[in-house]
Amino acid sequence: MMDIRGADLPLLVSLDVLLEEKNVTRAAARLHLSQPALSAQLARLRDLMGDPLLVPSERSRGMVATARALSMQAPLREALAALGMAVAPDASAFDPASAKRVFRIAGNDNAIMITMMELISAIGSQGGPDLKVAFVTPDMERLVEQMERGEIDLVVGGSEFLPPQLLAQTVCTVKYRMGQRKGHPRGRRKPTLAAYCKLRHIIVSNEAGFHGFMDDVLAQHGCKREVAVSVAHYSVVPAMLANSDLVCSLPAAFLERYSEQLDIVDLPVEAGEFGVSIGWHRRSDNDPAHRWLRAQFASV
Repeated sequence: MMDIRGADLPLLVSLDVLLEEKNVTRAAARLHLSQPALSAQLARLRDLMGDPLLVPSERSRGMVATARALSMQAPLREALAALGMAVAPDASAFDPASAKRVFRIAGNDNAIMITMMELISAIGSQGGPDLKVAFVTPDMERLVEQMERGEIDLVVGGSEFLPPQLLAQTVCTVKYRMGQRKGHPRGRRKPTLAAYCKLRHIIVSNEAGFHGFMDDVLAQHGCKREVAVSVAHYSVVPAMLANSDLVCSLPAAFLERYSEQLDIVDLPVEAGEFGVSIGWHRRSDNDPAHRWLRAQFASV
C-alpha cells in the first residue's frame, strides 16, 4: 500500500489531471509544467502506487487508465476538492461587491428567459465590476463531468431533465399557455379543443421532431393537432409567431417576456405545469460564493 505521507501533494494533483486528460501533453499544459517534468512525476507515481496507472492506447495517441487508476479517480478528485475548500481564503464569507468571480450557468433559452432577467438585476445591484455571469448551452452528456471539474457552476432547466447525480432545488413552477400574434384572425378568446387542433402549431425540438408533450396530452383526449413547424431554439419562436398565424404552447413565464409582441391565451385542456430547477455538483455545495448565487434564485 502506498504511504500517502511520503507523497507530495503536487503529485496527487498531477495524477488527477492525468487521469482526466489521459494525455501527458494536454495535462502538462493544464498544470503549467513541461512535458518531461510531468513524465517524471508520472514515473514517480507509478513507483509509489506499484501500478502503471496509464498505459499507451492502441487506438490513439492518448493513454488508457488501468483498473487501479480508475478505482481511485473519483475518491482522489473528491479529496482534492475538499482540501481546496478547506484551505481556500475567506472560506467563511463571500462579498459580491469585491469578489472577482465568473459564474458559469448552463441552460437553454427557455429556462434562461424564465429565470435570468431578475437574477441579472439582483447580481447587478449587489455585485461589483469583477462579478460576472456567463451563460452557456448545456451539453447534457458531459454536464456532470464539467460541473465536477468546476467548469460550470449551475444548470437551470426543466426539473425532470436535470441529471440525478446533481443536487437540485425547484425555483419556480408555471402553467402552459398559448402564444399567438396580435391581431390573429382567430381572436383572443380561449380556443375550443377542436379549434386548437385545427390551428398550425410550432414545436421546439432539438431533434427536429414534430411530436411533443402537448401531443401526448391531446392523445389522452382522443385528439391530434397540426404541427407545421419544428425549431431547435425557443428564442426564435416569438418572432415567428409575430409574423404568421402560427401558434405555440409554451410556459407562460416565457411567453410573458414577449407580451408586447404576442397575445397569450389559455389552453383548452389542462397541460400540467412546467417546473424550473437549478442543479449543482456536491463539490460546490458548501462554497460560500455558490451558496450566495443560489440564494439569489430564491430571492427572485
